[in-house]
Amino acid sequence: MKGLISPDRRIADLVKQVDHRVLALWAADCADRARPCFEIVLSEDSRMQEAILAARAWSRGELPMSSARKAASAAHTAARDVIAASSAASRAARAAGHAAATAHVASHAVHAASYAATAIRDLADKAQAKLIADQEREWQYMRLVELLEQLR
Repeated sequence: MKGLISPDRRIADLVKQVDHRVLALWAADCADRARPCFEIVLSEDSRMQEAILAARAWSRGELPMSSARKAASAAHTAARDVIAASSAASRAARAAGHAAATAHVASHAVHAASYAATAIRDLADKAQAKLIADQEREWQYMRLVELLEQLR
């Protein structure tokens, strides 16, 4: 399939054109799609959801960066807490942590998206895992395009 550009490369190229606050919103959207991977293991644990909400609140200018960083740290702790039970759950929590950390450093958004896609892949049937991951990365790319178009 020579000449085709992978979703990962397309995302990396597009991220360079996106405002910091939009990247936080996009990262939160990506992490939110992986949230079920975490909740099937720790359904009562709110740290992942709180990190996603923090990223969104920061993107709207409603939360200081320091509060978003605290939520990011809590989500990363949740990822460590659940790693023995499920790699998918751990990666989903890391996605949320990176989404909230985007408030501090914009490049965390790309990590949020990658962790979300791998969490979803890890939960998929092995025969479908690559297809599921590719579809998720395509959704991530299209969501970023959509957010960019809303700004224009």
